[in-house]
Amino acid sequence: MYLSPPDVGRLEETYLVRALRSGWVAPLGPEVDAFEREVADRVGVAHAVAVSSGTAALHLALLALGAGPGQVVVVPTLTFVATANAVVYTGAEPVFVDCDPATGNIDVALLADLLHRLRVAGQRVAAVIPVDMFGACADYDEILPVCAAARVPVLADAAESLGSTYRGRQAGSFGRIAALSFNGNKIITTSGGGMLVSDDAGLIAQSRYLATQARQPVPHYEHQDVGYNYRLSNLLAALGRAQLSRLDEMLARRRELRERYAKLFAAVPGVRLLGDPREDGPGAAGVRIAPDTAGSRGSNCWLTTIVVDPEQAGWRAGELGEHLAAEDIETRPVWKPMHLQPIFSQSRAVLTGAAQRLFDEGLTLPSGSALDETQTARVFHTIEQFLAQR
Repeated sequence: MYLSPPDVGRLEETYLVRALRSGWVAPLGPEVDAFEREVADRVGVAHAVAVSSGTAALHLALLALGAGPGQVVVVPTLTFVATANAVVYTGAEPVFVDCDPATGNIDVALLADLLHRLRVAGQRVAAVIPVDMFGACADYDEILPVCAAARVPVLADAAESLGSTYRGRQAGSFGRIAALSFNGNKIITTSGGGMLVSDDAGLIAQSRYLATQARQPVPHYEHQDVGYNYRLSNLLAALGRAQLSRLDEMLARRRELRERYAKLFAAVPGVRLLGDPREDGPGAAGVRIAPDTAGSRGSNCWLTTIVVDPEQAGWRAGELGEHLAAEDIETRPVWKPMHLQPIFSQSRAVLTGAAQRLFDEGLTLPSGSALDETQTARVFHTIEQFLAQR
């Protein structure tokens, strides 16, 4: 039983067959054009460009923002490695920042101090990349003014947060440009794929140009810049359109699962759900549940994550993970922070220890909308069995 398997069915099959029969099997085509329009409309921005992965989206956005050698890009240390790798692709240097222990999102106080120190040191900061951790939007009301004051553009890594909201706005609508992911384990999937979304027509145009091998608009193949083969296939876009039409029902299912986890762990000492306790709606025993409707913040509940204080709970998160694994139920630790990864061990980082504690004490639980009631009951029974033994 997987953590977040693809949720696909007859509708996706219908869309794919239609795309196949249209003759548009090669990259690009009418399904890509329609998918871009529909995602832009959902996010609430003017422009979008569909690409082959969320990593490609981040890479293109950084290039469009001018990132390159001799510059730095500020990245949360608590993230998937793609966020940092995309910086390295450009030749820029990632500088890591620790997280808010309550949410896992970037610590804005640390960010503000770091940007000041980098400016004083005369270093050019090409971008700040907040990551919407596990689907919960970062604190953009705090981040955007800090970055604007430092004259640094924000590239929002919304890979995990399609369908989430912050202050009534959709995830992906913050910053100069934002990157989405449609990987197989995301809220919606195109098997592999991603998208850049923005109100900045110039950034999107430049990203689109680079994503199509930087081909000049002439009859023959003419290239003045190094480009990339990053555009999305028409067939995968058709899959994405079917998924997007079902987004709200998939969000509702993941939120229902999070509610059930909250109730299950409400009476367990030393266990909390990772999330923002300041703005989400109240839940049992101090656990905060992302609201489904209008509110200051609504998470898509991509992955429900518990944080376990072993001294209070009497057990460690990894022990629950092992117990579930013995029943073929997948869990994973929270992302291993970038500053602890061998490839980035020598990189600069501003740390409080919060991200490392979440890595040590956090566990992501099965959260996929494709989980049926029988599977869900098995997950909860296995967790209850573990808790009863403690």
